[in-house]
Amino acid sequence: MNRSERTIKITKTAMLAAISLVLILLIRIPFPPAPFLVYDPADIPILIGAFAFGPLTGIILTVIVSFIQAFMLGGDGIIGFFMHVVATGSFVLVAGHIYKHKKTRKNAVIALICGTIVMTVSMLLWNLLVTPFFLGVPREAVMAMLATVILPFNLLKAGLNAFVTFLTYKSISKFLHK
Repeated sequence: MNRSERTIKITKTAMLAAISLVLILLIRIPFPPAPFLVYDPADIPILIGAFAFGPLTGIILTVIVSFIQAFMLGGDGIIGFFMHVVATGSFVLVAGHIYKHKKTRKNAVIALICGTIVMTVSMLLWNLLVTPFFLGVPREAVMAMLATVILPFNLLKAGLNAFVTFLTYKSISKFLHK
């Protein structure tokens, strides 16, 4: 990749990060059973970046967007940063890695389903470890929320973001690959 191509890729990646941050500012929906869990569609541009440019670009986008959200947009500081990087990072690594090997609609569905599952399962573990400190509650209280709150939230968030990514990626990828 020559210097001009790298500059174009960096510019397009920065645009995806900016779109992700705008989505964070515009759409934030608390999850009624646990208002500390908030849906935002910020992962959609990140997933699009991972599909277009590979999982490493998806991880870079994840870290940048998570940092800005956590420390500059009134997010949840270091814990919010860590949890966002782990959640989105696990999704992006799996989905981006699967999709990069065979870029078909069928493989995109497989990649997004696998990413959704990995993110959801990993967040069960990470919420069990981190949420007691974040909320100042006993681990047993978090364990009681795993099946009724944390699992449905992560499935809903990842599933919705995967669905929108699937619907929009092909039309957006035409611009990203010009």
